[in-house]
Amino acid sequence: MISRDRLPDFIALMRLDRPIGIWLLLWPTLIALWIAGDGHPEPMIVAIFVAGVVLMRSAGCVINDYADRHIDGQVWRTADRPLASGRILGSEALMLFAALIALSATLLFWLPIQVFYWSFGALGLAVLYPFMKRVTYLPQVVLGAAFSWAIPMAFVAQGRTPDDLCWLLYAGNLAWTVAYDTQYAMADREDDLKAGVKSTAILFGDLDRVVIAGLQLIWLAALAFVGHQMQWPWPWWAGLAGVLVLFIWQWQHTASRDKHLCLAAFKHNHWVGLVLFVALLMAWLQMLALP
Repeated sequence: MISRDRLPDFIALMRLDRPIGIWLLLWPTLIALWIAGDGHPEPMIVAIFVAGVVLMRSAGCVINDYADRHIDGQVWRTADRPLASGRILGSEALMLFAALIALSATLLFWLPIQVFYWSFGALGLAVLYPFMKRVTYLPQVVLGAAFSWAIPMAFVAQGRTPDDLCWLLYAGNLAWTVAYDTQYAMADREDDLKAGVKSTAILFGDLDRVVIAGLQLIWLAALAFVGHQMQWPWPWWAGLAGVLVLFIWQWQHTASRDKHLCLAAFKHNHWVGLVLFVALLMAWLQMLALP
């Protein structure tokens, strides 16, 4: 049993006190559920995916901190994490990770068997990501693949085979994830260089903001193509215009490359996902209102 005085440390290990990662994973998942469900996803499936997002993101944070427990102490932003500071043991973190994965697996009993097979991809990517920053400058691409994996799973859960539209959403969301996680890595660039940790922020160097802008435009282009194919009305396009404004704000906010401003730009992507989901709902409502 976890004593009450240690509970805040385990909450911090799962990042439940910092839900930005949950939001960034949840918005594209909900968008995929609504698209795959033709605007009427089954409430039970939506509830299962929301719970799965929370559990898998928590598990991902735990295994990430376990992998980085000897590195986090060298980075200003992560030095006080429970594993890095010794408040939680590595063995305790692994047991928590196993428990979260087991809880996530129980959700699969209420979904088609095909989703069970796809879930191995989600698990593999979640475990792989934390260790990639030691061997490649592109760990953010692996994170993007992991954060986008719920998109094809949302299609499969509702009896649809992932089609070209699904994979376009997947690729676009992967590009967006690399963009905002590069902003996140920009805040740690100096410490990562000292610790020998690799990232896209280090790889892109002085071109970091240019590459981020390019990836954001890829995401917008993918969403525009989806909207065109689905013949969505004006609320969707208004949402894309709003997202473009948000991206311009991020571009300006990261101009100095100040670590705190880069973190603020990263967190700002929550509003990008929210605007997109609200625009999607409004577009569906507009279509339902049409004669």
